[in-house]
Amino acid sequence: MKQKLLYLCLLFPVIAIAQKTDKKLQLQIENLVKGFKGDVGIYVHDLKHNKIVAINADTIFPTASIVKISILAGIMDKLEKGDLQYHQQLIYKDSLLYAGEDILGSYKDSEKIELSKVIMLMLTTSDNTASLWLQSLAGGGIRINKILDSIGFASTRVNSRTPGREQNRNIYGWGQTTPREMETFMERIVNGTILSVTASEKMLRLLGRQYWDEEAISQVPPGIFIADKNGAVDASRSEVMYVNSKKNPYILSVFTKNNQDVTWDHTNEAWILTRKLSALLWKYFNPDSKWVGASN
Repeated sequence: MKQKLLYLCLLFPVIAIAQKTDKKLQLQIENLVKGFKGDVGIYVHDLKHNKIVAINADTIFPTASIVKISILAGIMDKLEKGDLQYHQQLIYKDSLLYAGEDILGSYKDSEKIELSKVIMLMLTTSDNTASLWLQSLAGGGIRINKILDSIGFASTRVNSRTPGREQNRNIYGWGQTTPREMETFMERIVNGTILSVTASEKMLRLLGRQYWDEEAISQVPPGIFIADKNGAVDASRSEVMYVNSKKNPYILSVFTKNNQDVTWDHTNEAWILTRKLSALLWKYFNPDSKWVGASN
C-alpha cells in the first residue's frame, strides 16, 4: 500500500506538469463566467491534446449529489472484495426512508430489490434514499473516505453521517471536492484506474445512464456517449461530465457555491452558465459538427 501511495504521489505532479493550458479556451471561459453572482470553479481537460483550463480548480466546493460517485467507489470496493454481490437481493425497510420524491422511498416495508437496482437509482435518478442506504452498505463515510485517501484524493470526502466530519458538513453539506479532483476522478474511471479495470468499466457504464440530462448533457448531440453526475442544492449547482467525442474527447468539471440565484427553474443562473459552458466546449472541440444544439 505504501508503494502504491508513493506511486500516486509521484504520478499526479508529473501529469500536472505535462498538461499545458489552452490559452485560447481559457480566455473564452473566463469571459463566459464574468459577472457570475457566486463562486465558480472549473477544470476542463482536452484528452486528445492533454491541454487544460483551470479556474479556482483547487478550491473546495460542495458536491451535493456528486458525492454519489464517492459512494459508488465504496460499493465497488465491496464488490471487488466479495463482501457484496451485484445482483444480490436486499430488503427495503421504512427506516431507510429519506423524505423527498425518491422512487425507492415509495417501496413498501420488507419489499425486495436487487443491489444493482439500488445503485442504478442512486446514479441515474439521484435517489437519496438509495444513496444513503448504499453509503451504509459501503461501510459508512469513514470507510469511503479511507478509500478515497488511499487512491490519491485529498479533498474529496463524504461528510454527512460521518463521525468527525460534522464541521465540514456544516460548511459543505453531504460531501466536498475540488473541480480538479472530480475531473481526475472521472478521468481515472475512463482510464480504468479506479480500483481496477473491471470496476472502472462498470462505473463508467453506470454513469452513462443519466436521467437528469437538461443541463450540460443537453448541449451535446444525443448520439455521443456521456458519463455524467450532477448535484444541486439551493446555493450550489455543479456537474462533472465525460464526453466521448470521436474527434476530441474531453471532461468538464464545473462547480458553484454561494450562488445568489437559488431558484429551481430552467433560468437559474448557474444552470444557464453550465449549459453555455457545455455548448462552448462542444463547438470548440468539434468545430466541424453540424449539430445546432439545444436552446440555452
